[in-house]
Amino acid sequence: MSLLTRPLRLLLCHPGASWSTADCYDGMLYGLRAHGVVVDQYRLDTRIPWSAKALHAMWRIRKKHEPDLPKPNHADVMYHAGVGALEAALRLHADVVLVISAMLLHPDIIAMMKQAGLRVVVMFTESPYDEEKELRIAKLVDGGWTTERTSVPTFRAVNPNMGYLRHGWHPEKHYVSSLLRADLPSHDVVFVGSGFPERITFFNAIDWTGIDLGLYGNWAKGLGLKKQVQACVRDSPISNDTTAALYRRAKVGLNLYRVFKGHVHQRNAQRVTWAESLSPRAYELAACGAFCVSDYRAEVREVFGDLVPTFRTPTEAAALIRLWLKDDAGRQRIAEQLPACVAESSWVSRAATVLGDLHRLMQPQAAGAAGSSAPCPFLQDDEASSTSPSPDPAMPRMSLA
Repeated sequence: MSLLTRPLRLLLCHPGASWSTADCYDGMLYGLRAHGVVVDQYRLDTRIPWSAKALHAMWRIRKKHEPDLPKPNHADVMYHAGVGALEAALRLHADVVLVISAMLLHPDIIAMMKQAGLRVVVMFTESPYDEEKELRIAKLVDGGWTTERTSVPTFRAVNPNMGYLRHGWHPEKHYVSSLLRADLPSHDVVFVGSGFPERITFFNAIDWTGIDLGLYGNWAKGLGLKKQVQACVRDSPISNDTTAALYRRAKVGLNLYRVFKGHVHQRNAQRVTWAESLSPRAYELAACGAFCVSDYRAEVREVFGDLVPTFRTPTEAAALIRLWLKDDAGRQRIAEQLPACVAESSWVSRAATVLGDLHRLMQPQAAGAAGSSAPCPFLQDDEASSTSPSPDPAMPRMSLA
């Protein structure tokens, strides 16, 4: 039976992280299954901690007889946690392996997948902040997508089978509801995200007197928050369902974008000024019918028009927040219009885009099986899919056999 006339079988590889990229994974899983795809999961998030424990346990035993044996490093753990994806894809006869993010999947594993004849694609979620790492992976795979539209030309320069995939919202988590969770507070302003240095600077620059601010996510003590803001830190990372419930109860949802490349702001870190795409939270807030104010991005105006007020500085943000907190009727009027702006932007819709691209990617094999040599419109270079990639030299090999 042709690949294009039977249900697609896909191995979906978890990003390994437990929060925002995991939300993308959950959304894509839901969307693919909604279209009838047979999806097998490779849960890198649960495997990483177990691999760390196993490798360190083996190291402690062997070190008694080999005192100079190096301690397992980060690359060892990532390889051990991810190499089972290769076995799973082969055992399950997966038509394609779809990796979400790929920041924590050892690139040697992707290289071996290709050497084994597997079709591998990646949804890159960290553009443009970790674009250099993503580009090294993009060279290894058959194709994929970036969630930042300004990054598409850069990706296509190393792999012509790269496209743009917008973020989305989860139909079972993000929806309008008058049934509010009584166990959660109703904040004036709520923000859910990680405490990157630029965000600490942002919150410290605003006088929050008289405003009930709720900060959720990774906001560890000692990050440099001033006392007034530190008192607003409510909880450690929370689930996407709880995030949505907080959005529905808050008067104003706050959407902030990252400013610097890399995970940690270092001296001379490159400032990101050119990004244009919406974040997952922008779609989720709108789908929940939650009024919000946001950092400026080109897509904010394109998708929402004037329904999402934007700012470029903490001073502008503070003024907008205080203005809209006083206008209950105005917030309600706007909130009622927001879901319609993203009605066609759920992960079910995004999965349809992915499946359309995979359909084109698979045409050469289907055509070959029928004896046809017609070129595939998605594959612009036959060598791009037939050349076995080399392992990434930037990722060390395992030190523990």
